[in-house]
Amino acid sequence: MKALEGKKGKKQELAIIALLTEPTIKQAAEKVGIGETTIYRWLQTDSFQQLFRSAKNQAVSQATARLQQSSTLAVETLNEVMREKRAPAMARVTAAKTVLEFCYKAYEIDEIKDRLDKLEEVAEGTG
Repeated sequence: MKALEGKKGKKQELAIIALLTEPTIKQAAEKVGIGETTIYRWLQTDSFQQLFRSAKNQAVSQATARLQQSSTLAVETLNEVMREKRAPAMARVTAAKTVLEFCYKAYEIDEIKDRLDKLEEVAEGTG
């Protein structure tokens, strides 16, 4: 997150962090020690919105990276359940269905990406 300057900037940085970690704007304001209306007023400014959006994007990127790190274990777990003959049939079917659904979604995403790449080439005049 781009550093803000001055006392107000520090409060805004703390407000952004609180907005990401607290369930409500009221609780975020209380955590920072400012009025709820102050946060609402800041949320109306382009600069604060941009910093808040950037912080949210960073948080989502970090969460996505952690999910990706866990995905190998998740796939291994699904494969173990599918192969385990002593597992209940419903568990095996659910695991198999989950694997197939994610494979299909990955295929769809690849297809859409290929189409988008081709459209971008045409739009740029290189295709």
